[in-house]
Amino acid sequence: MEAGVDISSSRTTALHQPRQDHSPSPSPCLPPSADAGPCDLVTVPARQGLEAVDILRLRESVGPVLHDGECDTLGFLVPPGTADAWDVPGSACTQTYDGGAAAAEPPITGTGWLVAPEAAISEATDPAVLRAALGEAARTIAAVDRCR
Repeated sequence: MEAGVDISSSRTTALHQPRQDHSPSPSPCLPPSADAGPCDLVTVPARQGLEAVDILRLRESVGPVLHDGECDTLGFLVPPGTADAWDVPGSACTQTYDGGAAAAEPPITGTGWLVAPEAAISEATDPAVLRAALGEAARTIAAVDRCR
């Protein structure tokens, strides 16, 4: 596996480690005809992330999603530049790597695909749509927790 972001180190943050292999390959964040470029990664606690994945699948707008080895954190691949303006509480957004990754192997060490690029509806999750889904997921979880 390639060097990348360790999303297992925290539930709400990711550590930036540039990808070591800079060979050109198709990027899950850019169309195949575009030059490979960096992707950003939004990391969230697994409970909220799983709820958001369900919401995004229903709206047919989920991109590739990673899970850490412990299944404590999910990471949504989003277009480059998202990290510059990301401010959703309880989540973090960082640039993960330069270039793309083969669908068989996640681009980040210690992770697996929850939604692989070939199974994703879009090449990356739209940040505005993800923001809304994470908000809806948080409200749903809070409502469930109040009923206990």
